[in-house]
Amino acid sequence: MTDSNGTAKASPGAMPRSSGAPKPGGSIQPPKPHATPGQTQHPHPVVPTTSDPSAWGRVDDDGTAWVKTADGERQVGSWQAGDAAEGLAHFGRRFDDLATEVALLEARLAAGADARKTKAAAVALAESLPTAAVIGDIDGLAKRLAAIAEHSEEAAAHAKEEKDKARHEHTERKETLCAEAEKIAAESTQWKAAGDRLREILDEWKSIRGVDRKVDDALWKRYSKAREAFNRRRGAHFAELDRERASAKTRKEELCVRAEELSGSTDWVGTAGIFRDLLAEWKAAGRAPREADEALWRRFKSAQDVFFAARNAAVTERDAEFDTNASAKEELLQAYEHIDPANGLEAARASLRELQDKWDAIGKVPRERMQELEGKLRAIEKRVRDAVDAQWRRTDPEAMARAAQFRERVAQFEEQAAKAQAAGKARDAEKALEQAKQWREWAEAAEGAVTNR
Repeated sequence: MTDSNGTAKASPGAMPRSSGAPKPGGSIQPPKPHATPGQTQHPHPVVPTTSDPSAWGRVDDDGTAWVKTADGERQVGSWQAGDAAEGLAHFGRRFDDLATEVALLEARLAAGADARKTKAAAVALAESLPTAAVIGDIDGLAKRLAAIAEHSEEAAAHAKEEKDKARHEHTERKETLCAEAEKIAAESTQWKAAGDRLREILDEWKSIRGVDRKVDDALWKRYSKAREAFNRRRGAHFAELDRERASAKTRKEELCVRAEELSGSTDWVGTAGIFRDLLAEWKAAGRAPREADEALWRRFKSAQDVFFAARNAAVTERDAEFDTNASAKEELLQAYEHIDPANGLEAARASLRELQDKWDAIGKVPRERMQELEGKLRAIEKRVRDAVDAQWRRTDPEAMARAAQFRERVAQFEEQAAKAQAAGKARDAEKALEQAKQWREWAEAAEGAVTNR
């Protein structure tokens, strides 16, 4: 060990070296910096320093230790614990320890550690060099420490720039998140997705650091205000939805009661129409609370199914009856297809009345058979009706009366002609005969018209 003046008081033996210290006889090389994104590497090469103490100093036979510097030799201590070679090695090891500290500072600077602290440590080491009790390239260490101090300023400026850039980016990111939250609060109606997104924004918000405290507080107030506005709007929406669902439940209960009242109706057409209207009202009523809505629908549909099942059964029965009626009418038409007015008009008319009475008594037929069967009946009716019309035209009482009147006028004019002839009034007799001739022609024409119908 040595005292504060570097005088060795006891033989230290083999002193352990720092893990980062160079081996004796080698040169001290600073660690190569590993540049990281946004970080400037050391711009100047480091001047290597050798750890061979004999190149940088000596220990006299009396134990006085000297180190060479650019300013000349300087006494650094006294060695009294052994021979001069041991003393030289001792002061060389102390230099190696100092060089290791410098190398660690270079590594810290290259790794982007706190430049301000690195510079302070380098300055403190540089200030200690003029009185350091070591033998080695002290001038080389001084240059390295000066380079560390110089580039610490650059690193600090760069770190500040990077910090400001990061603060700006983080601020912008939080402003973007605020704007998104405010947009969600004002516009979104996708309540679950929007709520999930607001929670994601909060998680991301917590991960963003380095924003100015006042700015961060202002942005947080904006986000909180937006989230509260969204929660209020969502709460109001669901409160209104609950009111609407309660109203829908009441309305659907009323529709269920109405449907159950109609389920036993046998007015198939009218009630089916009412059920269609009730179903439209059901859809317009909106949704009731889920469990109640499902139970009410089952109740409504059950009443509806009762009615339509009964109607379908009645329709099936009616269709079977109509099919039977159609077959009966087919048989009836075959039985009366012999009706022929030419064989006796009155008999034909009597047969047609029988056919019509039996036809009406049979009842309805399927809609798709109605036109066919009615057409066959109408053909028979037309045949009889045409014969009746023809007979009427032939025996028209008015036409026969007119013909008889014409004959009476003929007789009257012939009688006048005879009286005038007897009275010697030939001219009056001739005139009466001419009028009788005219009326006879009209009488014959009237009689011919009736006969030729």
